[in-house]
Amino acid sequence: MTPYLSFNRQQWAELRNSVPMTLSETDLVELQGVNESLTMEEVEEIYLPLARLLNLYIAARQNRNSVLNNFLGNQETAPPFIIGIAGSVAVGKSTTARLLKALLSRWDNHPKVELVTTDGFLYPKKVLDERNIMHRKGFPESYDIKRLVQFVSDVKAAKPNLEVPVYSHITYDITEEVKTVDRPDVLIIEGLNVLQSGMDYPHDPHRVFVSDFLDFSLYVDAESNVIEQWYVDRFLKFRQGAFTKPGSYFSHYTQLNETQAIDKAHSIWQSINGVNLDANILPTKGRAHLILKKGQSHRVEEVLLRK
Repeated sequence: MTPYLSFNRQQWAELRNSVPMTLSETDLVELQGVNESLTMEEVEEIYLPLARLLNLYIAARQNRNSVLNNFLGNQETAPPFIIGIAGSVAVGKSTTARLLKALLSRWDNHPKVELVTTDGFLYPKKVLDERNIMHRKGFPESYDIKRLVQFVSDVKAAKPNLEVPVYSHITYDITEEVKTVDRPDVLIIEGLNVLQSGMDYPHDPHRVFVSDFLDFSLYVDAESNVIEQWYVDRFLKFRQGAFTKPGSYFSHYTQLNETQAIDKAHSIWQSINGVNLDANILPTKGRAHLILKKGQSHRVEEVLLRK
């Protein structure tokens, strides 16, 4: 027995129910990740049915909020619908988040959609160095979980003009910039840790977690060996792109030849990202409302929806 309904591509695509395509080929190029090729077919068969499902969930929540406000006789701002997207490093969850933001913002009943990543709630590099956990970046102890939970709680309370720290993948650190989130209709929060709970933070116990505030959650999944290869491929592309930018924390990797770079990427995966996936990320998959299972080409092959 399983708590999920399983759909292959064709079965899932049939649930689109004439939802119109609102994105162009140019939009897809802008939305896709460094090592992905996002096709119109993928959007039409996987993400439009998903957008339809989410819209139904959001509409139901909005109706419930309206009923409650009518009962209480108040005009308070309704809390936003919060969607969490989890998964491994390099699995494509950021692309999924950007794509859903673009699709959901085109629905009339929730045009204001914000996207926040939990990277902004990592401790600054200075703090990680002081605690000697720079090599544990992305692990539960590397996040300012109190600040992250407070932000999500404030969003759910419909507080205005909330400030979110901005993380730079170039400098590998928190920047001085902030992103302002002002009472959106929908908030998408994406990160390694959005489905983690108390058992994942024994060093810093709390009573509430990000997962407690989610109205719907997704987990982007693939076999671990496949994700490792995606990580290596992405590392090689970064070596010729992001790593060459001024101020890049990883600029020293540009001095490696291709063989050395491949070996280094595998080493980082096997000692850090793969360990984090097995210990802290993969165990949270069963908490998701929906799982997108990808094959080697980043193409979703199966969709699992909680009953």
